[in-house]
Amino acid sequence: MAKSIIDAICVFCGSRSGSSTDFSHEATQLGKQLAFNKCKLVYGAGNIGLMGNVAEACEQAGGDILGVMPHSLTKKEIGRKTIKSFIITEDMHERKKVMYMNSDAVIAMPGGLGTLEELFEIITWKQLGFHDKPIYLLNTLDFWNNTIKALQNIIDLGFAEEESMNYFKVCQSVDEIFLDLKMLG
Repeated sequence: MAKSIIDAICVFCGSRSGSSTDFSHEATQLGKQLAFNKCKLVYGAGNIGLMGNVAEACEQAGGDILGVMPHSLTKKEIGRKTIKSFIITEDMHERKKVMYMNSDAVIAMPGGLGTLEELFEIITWKQLGFHDKPIYLLNTLDFWNNTIKALQNIIDLGFAEEESMNYFKVCQSVDEIFLDLKMLG
């Protein structure tokens, strides 16, 4: 079941910055809001791309951060060395489990295949009743629109229930996410 107080938020996002500065701007805003709202950032421990933007902004604003990275990615994703809590896992499965266990909500920002994989796994866990944590899609520049259309197509073709669209909320801004989180508490 979801906690009524959100102390830590898992953020899934790209290790790249994307094609628009709007993505980095929103990542920076998210990091600042996490710190302002005294929510621990739980993320993939990267120091590059949107991951680096979120962590740097959160850290500069005095926020608490838990970085979780599999051993095999410590060189490729350039782990952030300045955070106080940094866990190295054996593999991606353990990484997701540690991130999930240490968070009360999930925000998926734009990202690549890894972000999609992480998001779909956490949504599937919710569908299976393993958790009831809030899941948010930060829809910067309508990034998630085609994913939402694909999910609706899966429902329309009879491979999932309409209820599947209720497992997450699509938000257009960081402020919208935090407003919704405050209404949960």
